Amino acid sequence: MRRRWVWAGLLLLGVGMLGYSLWPRPAPPAPEAAPPPPHQASPRILFAERTVPIPEDNPQTPAKVELGRRLFYDTRLSKDGTVACASCHKPEFAFSDGGKPVSTGIFGRKGLRNAPTLTNVAFRRHLFWEGRSPRLELQAVGPLTAHDEMGLEPEELAQKLGAIPEYARAFQEVFGQPPSLKAVTYAIAAFERTLVSYNSPFDRYQAGDDSTMSQAALRGMELFFSEKGDCFHCHVGPDFTDDEPRNTALYTVYKDIGLARATGKDEDVGKFKTPTLRNVALTAPYMHDGSIQTLREAVQHYNRGGEPNLNADALIRPLGLTDPEVDDLVAFLESLTDRSFTANPAFLPPKNEGVSR
Repeated sequence: MRRRWVWAGLLLLGVGMLGYSLWPRPAPPAPEAAPPPPHQASPRILFAERTVPIPEDNPQTPAKVELGRRLFYDTRLSKDGTVACASCHKPEFAFSDGGKPVSTGIFGRKGLRNAPTLTNVAFRRHLFWEGRSPRLELQAVGPLTAHDEMGLEPEELAQKLGAIPEYARAFQEVFGQPPSLKAVTYAIAAFERTLVSYNSPFDRYQAGDDSTMSQAALRGMELFFSEKGDCFHCHVGPDFTDDEPRNTALYTVYKDIGLARATGKDEDVGKFKTPTLRNVALTAPYMHDGSIQTLREAVQHYNRGGEPNLNADALIRPLGLTDPEVDDLVAFLESLTDRSFTANPAFLPPKNEGVSR
């Protein structure tokens, strides 16, 4: 009798379990989609908050900056009256020379190197292509006095500016002395330290606006900061430069020996300072001699691994990027263009001031 009840109980339990398994039940809620992972290689930083370093012996004042701007655009600072600083550093091209491989100086003389951008030049630790000048005040002496650039001797420059009443007054007000080569370079350096550019689509993306960069540019950014693209080792930091001289295997034999001109060392032949990539889409042509015409060609040079050269930097190697990946890298580089920088009225020529183009 007991066994009969046991079997009956088991039968009822089985029917109940079968019914439970067949009974329609609501589907469990779908799991929430995981948010996209944050970009790790390029953390979002407000680069615009950087503080421009100002040397103690050349403090910034509005009057000094304005004097520097006037001098920067004035062709009278050259021997034949045709060349200003802005002749080779044009604002619409991010203060580079607008498509010219090398610049034209006084009497039509040609220089030997491509005029680099002045974008964020206040933050550069080394100036000139081989990095031989440690500060803007010293750098400015070079073009002002160079035979194939502006070509004025210090005494000649002082006399020329001292004979212009508005300059005589301005130098007295700003420096408490008549015009001199030192005062000219200090004023120009003060103006150049205001040329700050951190408002590109990339910067706005960094600040949290995901709509500013295209999908191609975002893919290019990932490549740029990856070991495959391998750009970030040299083009590092807010200005995408380590400020160090490197041989990028542009040539097997260099006509311009680069850093070796300053050091006399064989191992420095072909070494040139890593340029900033800020506004790089506006500063063609590229390399120290302007020998590469487009951004895509520049990326392809590094993709190939350059030319055979014993001094080539250890980081130069074939990258194996596909054509679409090269396009994406170019799109990222183009996202570093700051149009508000090139149109900033504070950086443009003062009214009634002409400049030789």
